[in-house]
Amino acid sequence: MTIVNETRGATIADTVEIANTFWRRGKGLIGRGSLPDGYGLVIRPCGSIHMFFMSIPIDVLHLDRQGHVIKILHGIKPWRLGPIVRKSAWVIELPAGAAARSGTQIGDVIVVVQPESVAA
Repeated sequence: MTIVNETRGATIADTVEIANTFWRRGKGLIGRGSLPDGYGLVIRPCGSIHMFFMSIPIDVLHLDRQGHVIKILHGIKPWRLGPIVRKSAWVIELPAGAAARSGTQIGDVIVVVQPESVAA
């Protein structure tokens, strides 16, 4: 999977994990000592995040149901609580600095692209 900013024509992440169960959403990135460039964790549904038990700062994109960016948290540090973001349907957690490097801004449209299957 790939996370693409359709508005800017930029790839945000090309190594993507999905956290869409209670346990996976709760664990998130806990226990990771680093994140490689190009990594993204999609947490669905999600209206707020926590950084408890985290050891690295991250960027967080809050998106509405249509994939519009409604809030960006840049370099949120470990042991912090993120804000509750009204109308946030899902979030993408990224390595710190990834949001700025991709040029992502409030209002941009983000999509998760599934790889095309290759016919045999």
